[in-house]
Amino acid sequence: MRVLVISFLISISIWSQALSKEISLESLLPKDLPEGWTQISGPQPYTQKTLFERINGQAELFFKYGFQKSVFALYQNKNNSKDQIELDLYDMGNMLQAFGIFSRFRSEDRPAGVGLESYLEDSSLVFYKGRYFVILYATETDGFLLKRIAMTISSNIADSTPAPKEINYFPKDGLKPGSIEYYPEGLLGYQFFKRGFQGVYLEKGEAMVKGETKNKGGDKEYYLFIVIFKDPKELESNLNSYRDALSKKGKVDSRTSTPFGPKALKGVDTYRGKILMVPKGNYLLGAAGFENDKEGETRLTQLIHHVK
Repeated sequence: MRVLVISFLISISIWSQALSKEISLESLLPKDLPEGWTQISGPQPYTQKTLFERINGQAELFFKYGFQKSVFALYQNKNNSKDQIELDLYDMGNMLQAFGIFSRFRSEDRPAGVGLESYLEDSSLVFYKGRYFVILYATETDGFLLKRIAMTISSNIADSTPAPKEINYFPKDGLKPGSIEYYPEGLLGYQFFKRGFQGVYLEKGEAMVKGETKNKGGDKEYYLFIVIFKDPKELESNLNSYRDALSKKGKVDSRTSTPFGPKALKGVDTYRGKILMVPKGNYLLGAAGFENDKEGETRLTQLIHHVK
């Protein structure tokens, strides 16, 4: 019995040491740099108390997404002192929060093939993998070099947690590439809707010309969203609160039927335009800002069918 206890304690100790080693941010930095490059600063660690020293204007955003700690390093081309690359590696606590902060940094779909998702734009590259979010910024435009360094960092990250399942719930038809975002609180700008996802959809601008439908060329954006609650009871309470608020500032359309049953909420939001919401399990699914009712209902129906 004593041997078993000792064995168990040894196993726990080894596991703890391995875990500690895995989350050492410095160990994730690239060790073998591209030829002609050297590290001239760092690694400089940052905590919740010191992050303002590194990114004063954006620190609060990182805190909302669960920032734990980060490390900064600066690299330089040996042949050109002005050719430099800044590297910031953030531990965001878990994969969902890492995706969330990543989703706020990309503006479209320009993947670099790194990590779970990545975004490459001119002289910068961002990606996330597991609980980690990485930013690379270069003074010179060199996408190939940024991708090479990013791939090295990604290969150092052993966390194999998959991307959020909710991403795949959004129907692909009409979805603006790279537009799905995760918010840890205040989805759609309301306290009733805490954490969740939203994606931007394009509604084709059309007009009738001599009996034919012609595209105006002015696509209008609207949203599909998924609000996550701990249970159906919390969902119902918050949905009722929003319904009350909407009846005072906006419009609740209780006369027009929808294909989603009596629990669906349809109306007009002062800030978001037309809105349609349907509860499903712990999720509140909805569409907002659409002009064509059929368009909104069709996309929301697709979303409902995708949610498991």
